[in-house]
Amino acid sequence: MRSFSRVAVFSIFILLFASGTSSIDNLHQAFPIIVPDPGHTKLRLSREGLEAIERITTPIAAVAVIGPYRSGKSFLLNQLLSLSCYEGFGVGHMRDTKTKGIWVWGAPLELDIDGVKTSVFYLDTEGFESIGKSNVYDDRIFALATVMSSVLIYNLPETIREADISRLSFAVELAEEFYGRVKGQDVAFEPAKLLWLIQRDFLQGKSVQEMIDEALRHVPNADGDKNIDQVNQIRDSLAIMGTNSTAFSLPQPHLLRTKLCDMKDDELDPIYIQKRERLKEIVASIIRPKIVQGKLLTGKEFVSFLEQILEALNKGEIPSTGSLVEVFNKGILDRCLKLYSDRIGKIGLPTSVESLQKAHEGSKEAAVKVFDDQHFGRHHAKKSAEKLVEEMEKVYKNYMLANEYQSSKLCEALYTKCEDNMDQLQVLRLPSMAKFNAGFLHCNQSFEKECIGPSKTSYEHRMMKMLGKSKSLFIKEYNHRLFNWLVAFSLVMVVLGRFIIKFILIEIGAWILFIFLETYTRMFWSAESLYYNPVWHVIVTTWETLVYSPILDLDRWAIPLAIIVAILVVYWRCYGRRKHGSHWLLPMYNNQKDRRRSE
Repeated sequence: MRSFSRVAVFSIFILLFASGTSSIDNLHQAFPIIVPDPGHTKLRLSREGLEAIERITTPIAAVAVIGPYRSGKSFLLNQLLSLSCYEGFGVGHMRDTKTKGIWVWGAPLELDIDGVKTSVFYLDTEGFESIGKSNVYDDRIFALATVMSSVLIYNLPETIREADISRLSFAVELAEEFYGRVKGQDVAFEPAKLLWLIQRDFLQGKSVQEMIDEALRHVPNADGDKNIDQVNQIRDSLAIMGTNSTAFSLPQPHLLRTKLCDMKDDELDPIYIQKRERLKEIVASIIRPKIVQGKLLTGKEFVSFLEQILEALNKGEIPSTGSLVEVFNKGILDRCLKLYSDRIGKIGLPTSVESLQKAHEGSKEAAVKVFDDQHFGRHHAKKSAEKLVEEMEKVYKNYMLANEYQSSKLCEALYTKCEDNMDQLQVLRLPSMAKFNAGFLHCNQSFEKECIGPSKTSYEHRMMKMLGKSKSLFIKEYNHRLFNWLVAFSLVMVVLGRFIIKFILIEIGAWILFIFLETYTRMFWSAESLYYNPVWHVIVTTWETLVYSPILDLDRWAIPLAIIVAILVVYWRCYGRRKHGSHWLLPMYNNQKDRRRSE
């Protein structure tokens, strides 16, 4: 029982695998690639047919047949492919249309086009004006076939009607946008070659070219009818596109049209057979590989291109050329925006507002120039250009914000550094106006040089206010601190001169300085009056000379120098007198022991 179930499961797996791969392997059939949505107004992709196209690795070209429903499009395609009705596209004789959406024949014809091996697909489209459809749906089918194909066969029975010309409005608008551009690396795509195919019962009378020329002549519009004006504009554009269109007539293959699928070539009209073969040659002569963005499309690339086009055509209520132009310009717009970003990104932040503005203008000009040189579309490209400018302005605003932030960050750091330096100068061990002024000048100059960008102006005001306050505070405290320091210094020198060094002149000088400082302030009631005395100015000048100079900063070296002097004094006190005697310098104090030794 278990072995039977295993065999059954294995058999089912083989059947499922075979059924899942048969549709892919059997390419000699028609596949839907575009199908209508449930509302029959928009289009959607069908993966079944797209898989058949994605298998192709060589460049692709497509021949699409469009026209009214029940006009023999599917039969014509089978004839071009040398297929019977039972092998090729389904052919219907009922009142409703047989083909829904757009179908592709899975096995492409392999042609050598200008030395390029090309896979040519044939596309069958749903006919116009069939029952239960909107005009917008027909427009989308027509627009998609126009963009996809390399050759667009406009299949018309008997004659050319006014409505047939009106339907070419999208093709004309598309050609006006893209036709005539200089071919090069960035060309979007060449519009499909338009082949007028008139099928009629008899070939006598006017030629098909005469019929087309007559149909494209201006219609008098004395009453100013807008619809007639619009059709006349299409006529003018189609006349200009004469080099991109071909006219051909094809007789009816047989009077019994409902029996055509059951007839072989020897039963059909010989003139029809001759003209059909000529039509094949014309199609082969005018077809070219599909080129998008200057690149030949393979299967996967063609499907990706189709997805983009379908998304654009499904936008809004009515398919527009403008939406297609946006699709083609999207890549160029992105490249131009990247060019702008790369160029403006080279300027280091922070920078001055003028420098950033100059970089913005230069980068913008370069990006717009590239867009003008490479963009697609003549009339609808304006929207893409406006979008490019809008996106560049957004990037510029972001750079301005970033520049303002970086400028504020840099200036704040410089401001804080200067503020700390000013605080340190306020508490110098040895107060020095020269050192304060040097620090003040250095801080101010470094701030002016290094602080750049939009925040500089506001920080300059803060900086000047802070420096002014620091300088006022330092000047206010400077004389008081220097007075107190000199009083203490004079007392210290009295002690050193009397008991340690024992230099009479040092002691006398220290006493003179001490008496002057204390007596003068007592006589004139305050120390402030001393600060205006010329003697005080001499003392201050001498102090500044000793304490600070570009070569020696005594505030920094005071402690090391004091240690060195102390060592020298100790050395001299202990050993110098024994070696050199007691009178090798100025008069000194001598104690009793020294006197007895001398005796």
